[in-house]
Amino acid sequence: MEKRLQPRQEKRSVLPAILIICAVLLVTVLLDNILPANTFTLMLIPVLRKGAIYSLVCVSMNLLNGFTGLFSLGQAGFMLIGAYAYSIFSIPADQHAAVYQYFEGGAVRFSIPEMLSGVLGPNLGSFLGAIICIIIAGLVAAVFAALIGIPVLRLKSDYLAIATLGFAEIMRAVFQWNGLGRITNGSNLLRKYTAFTDINLRLGSLNIKLATFFPFLIAILSITFIVLLINSTYGRAFKAIRDDEVAAEAMGINLFRHKMYAFIVSSFFAGVGGALLAMFQTTVQAAAFKTAMTYEILLMVVIGGIGSISGSCIAAFLYIACSEWWLRFLDGGKLFGMSVPFFRDGFRKVVFSVIIMIIVLFFRKGIMGDRELSFRRKPRQSKGKEADANG
Repeated sequence: MEKRLQPRQEKRSVLPAILIICAVLLVTVLLDNILPANTFTLMLIPVLRKGAIYSLVCVSMNLLNGFTGLFSLGQAGFMLIGAYAYSIFSIPADQHAAVYQYFEGGAVRFSIPEMLSGVLGPNLGSFLGAIICIIIAGLVAAVFAALIGIPVLRLKSDYLAIATLGFAEIMRAVFQWNGLGRITNGSNLLRKYTAFTDINLRLGSLNIKLATFFPFLIAILSITFIVLLINSTYGRAFKAIRDDEVAAEAMGINLFRHKMYAFIVSSFFAGVGGALLAMFQTTVQAAAFKTAMTYEILLMVVIGGIGSISGSCIAAFLYIACSEWWLRFLDGGKLFGMSVPFFRDGFRKVVFSVIIMIIVLFFRKGIMGDRELSFRRKPRQSKGKEADANG
C-alpha cells in the first residue's frame, strides 16, 4: 500500500514547484510591461536578469565541482566561447561592415535571427533565432570541452584546476589575436547582435516585452535539465566518483567516461550562460572574461553550498543583489542624509568582503550545505509506528 502511494506523493511534490516557476515567469513579464520605470525597477530588473544568468553558471559549475568532485577553474573560458559563438551568429548582415571595420566585414556574413525573422516575422524570428544561437554557443563550448578533456581529465585535484585555469587564460588570449580577427574581431568589441531588449512578442496591436522573461526561461529550463541529470543513474555515478573513485570503479563505473560526461555538460551550460551574459551586456570583449570571473562564480557556489542546486541559485541572486544594488549606498558618502567620512568609492567592496568572511566562518558548508529546497511532505506515521520508533 505504501509503495502505491509513493508515486502520487512525488507528483504532488512537483506540482508546487511548477506553480512557483510559472508565477516567477509571470512576474518577469509584469516587471517589463506593467510596472512603471522608476529608481526601484531600474535597479531590480538588471539584478534579476544577471542573477538568473549567474544562477545557471553556478549550477553548471556545481555539477562539476560539487557533484562529480572535479576541481575545475575553466568556467570563464567556456563562458567566453559561448558569448563569442552567440554573438558571431546573431550580428545582422548589414552591420558586419561596422562591427568588423578593421577586418573587411568579418568571415561570417549571415545572422540566424535575421534569417528566421524574414520567414517568421521579426518578433518570433528574433526569439527562435536567439534560442538557436544559444544552443550553438553551448555546443561550441561542449566541443572545446571534449577536446581538452581528453588530456586534462586524467589529472586530479590542484593539477586539474591549474590546467583548466590555463585553458581559460589561453582562450582569452587567442580570441584577442588579430589572426582570428575576421571571426572574433580581435581585441575589438562584438556588438549590434540580438540582446534581451530585442526579444518581444506581438499579439495583434499588443507588443509584449520579454527582456526579463527570456533569461529566466532559459535558466529554468537549463537548471531543470541539470537536476534531472543529477537524479538519474548518471548523477548517481557522478556522486559515487566524488565520494570514492576506487569504490566507484570497483562497482563498474567507467571513471574517465563519466568525468567526460560531467565536464561536457557543465561546459555546455557554461557556454549557454556566456551567451546570456552577452545578451545582457549588449557587447562582448574577451578581456572581460578574466580569472576573477571564475573565482567569483566559485565563491557563489561555496556560499550557496557545494552540492546544492538551490543553494547555488540563492547565492547567485544574493551575491549580485549585494554587490550591485543593496550596498551601493556605501559608496555615496551619506547615510540617512548625513555625511559619513569613510563612505566613499570602494567602501562597498570592503563591507561586502567582510560579509562574505562572516558567511564562510559561520556557515562552513554554505547557506544550504548539501541540502535542497523541497516541497515534499513527510508521510505521516501511524500511532503504532510512532510508538515503535519511540521504543
